[in-house]
Amino acid sequence: MWWTSSPPHVQYLSSVTDERGWPRSIRFKKGRDTSFQQEVQLPKRLIILFCFVRCIYVSPHSLKFTLRRGRMSSKKDAITMLHGAGGTVMHNLVKDYIVKYLGGYSNAEVPLEALDDAAVVGDVVFKSDSHAVKPIFFPGGDIGRLAVSGTVNDIAALGAEPYALACGLILEEGLALSDLEKILASMQSTCREAGVGVVTGDTKVVEKGSLGGCVMNMSGIGRRTAALESNLKVVKQHRSSFAARWVLDANLRAGDKVILSGTIGDHGLAVLSAQQGLKFGSEIKSDVKPLNRMIQRMLGEAGGVVAMKDPTRGGLADALNEWSEKTKVGILIHEEKVPVREDVQTACEMLGLDPLEVGNEGKMIIGTVPAKAQQVLNFLKQTSEGKNAEIIGEATSQFKGVAMQTLVGGKRIIARPVGDPVPRIC
Repeated sequence: MWWTSSPPHVQYLSSVTDERGWPRSIRFKKGRDTSFQQEVQLPKRLIILFCFVRCIYVSPHSLKFTLRRGRMSSKKDAITMLHGAGGTVMHNLVKDYIVKYLGGYSNAEVPLEALDDAAVVGDVVFKSDSHAVKPIFFPGGDIGRLAVSGTVNDIAALGAEPYALACGLILEEGLALSDLEKILASMQSTCREAGVGVVTGDTKVVEKGSLGGCVMNMSGIGRRTAALESNLKVVKQHRSSFAARWVLDANLRAGDKVILSGTIGDHGLAVLSAQQGLKFGSEIKSDVKPLNRMIQRMLGEAGGVVAMKDPTRGGLADALNEWSEKTKVGILIHEEKVPVREDVQTACEMLGLDPLEVGNEGKMIIGTVPAKAQQVLNFLKQTSEGKNAEIIGEATSQFKGVAMQTLVGGKRIIARPVGDPVPRIC
């Protein structure tokens, strides 16, 4: 696509829409010569991509068209797809509305306003997660495996061991019973993989419409383990002032190392390929999997872990920026150390996506005290879930925010994305 070859000099001008408000062609100017303009007809499969993918070369403020049916809107008082896509828009919604009205529960050790992956009340880790992935079946997974893995991994990110789940199913009229059975069988298999079970729940059915088959809520509880206690003792050996009882975002300090447990972008690209029927030359499969057993072994056998987070919606860029905002320290990552599969990298370049902003469902970023980083990495590389792990960077007091040391020697600011470029990935 020619307009991605020279980012600073490409400007969106206008679009032609059909009677439904969907863009059928877009007009750009290239270079500084305002007389040079080109109109590009959008093939059917790229119409949705143009609507949802946030190309970093086009200023969002230049978009003149409005998408109907709730996609994008100029109205400031309406919910848009971006409000559920991770990134700044979703985080502002949570802080400005949800925390404003529902925060402040004094009995929580890790409360809602901490915005960690889960809460802690009465020494019990508690998590609730809803899933509206579209389609409900995608390469490498389905909504059932996604729901179990997502909740289990959020509980595990605090260092706890999940031990019971509750599932709420909202089924769309017309969903094939054979598809429901596949989803339930996948959930059963994933629960066994994680060593946890669904013990209660609820089922509702709604009229046939735009639900996409079904949506699901998965809640869970977790508890302290000997592995967590051992990990915290190791941390205190290297940081005498450490007083936290859980592995939390706010525990990261300047000098701590940042480890990524595997390749990024796999899940988001797999879902996108299923949504749009795209072929990338090789099948890109989702990385969705439960990580709790690997994490418990890592805490007990290596130790020194101070923070963990699964980089889902908004990807690695969003997760690292959240760490930086909460701890007031900078994070520097190194481009050559960030593991990205070659086919994922190629697909992202073709579509104008940044793999740092694409969501994942089977990866964890791990902050460790410097002295234990290599031991944690060595442990991860011996596991199937962490065989592609790398130490990708470190926390620093030299600047605020997130930056990346590039292959060419400069530094690139990694801003928090507006939202995940792929809609409904979880």
